[in-house]
Amino acid sequence: MGHKILLVEDDDATAGYVARGLGEEGFVVDRVGNGRDGLFHATDGSYDCIVLDRMLPGMDGMAVLSALRAAGVATPVIILSALGSPEDRVKGLVGGSDDYLVKPFAFAELLARIRLLMRRGAATPTAQTVLRCDDLEMDLLARRVVRSGRTLTLQPREFRLLEYLLRHAEQVVTRTMLLEGVWDYHFDPGTNVIDVHLSRLRKKVDEGFARPLLHTVRGVGYRLGVDG
Repeated sequence: MGHKILLVEDDDATAGYVARGLGEEGFVVDRVGNGRDGLFHATDGSYDCIVLDRMLPGMDGMAVLSALRAAGVATPVIILSALGSPEDRVKGLVGGSDDYLVKPFAFAELLARIRLLMRRGAATPTAQTVLRCDDLEMDLLARRVVRSGRTLTLQPREFRLLEYLLRHAEQVVTRTMLLEGVWDYHFDPGTNVIDVHLSRLRKKVDEGFARPLLHTVRGVGYRLGVDG
């Protein structure tokens, strides 16, 4: 059986177009037309990807996404929306989505982005299950992050960002590396989404501890490690 996709879209023409195309590519598609049904289906954990419209009846897409992430559902989400300003895209990405595609869109681009998420999931390294830097430790199997005995509560994107930084501990990583390694973008979307996430992550990782671990290397990128 192919990968399972949940399509949450209230526009019949768009939903039919996307569902038909994904079906022809071998995906199993469940289609719902409102936010509440979308949330109900998404929480069962059986989907490999969720394609989520932002403006939905009953419960809007951002509320669905927020509820999913609050419930610990880490299924990749691609937002589809006619709202395409940089601020709208940042809101979607910061809110927990893995990608954001503006309507009208080409089906080929949606398909490519879904497949990128599928490949990322399949390529996740499994040999090393605990990552460490100084007194910071991440357990990949338990999805738990601890620093000096204190458990840190991270959103799914923050967890993925910190995992990338831990895998490159004591190295300078550029914005391009983060866009490709954490967001699967092979272009700069022209937003400050990296800065927003890093600011939030820095507060959780460094505030209240004796020494900072997350450093900005001005004009180059970022580094996770001891000393600046």
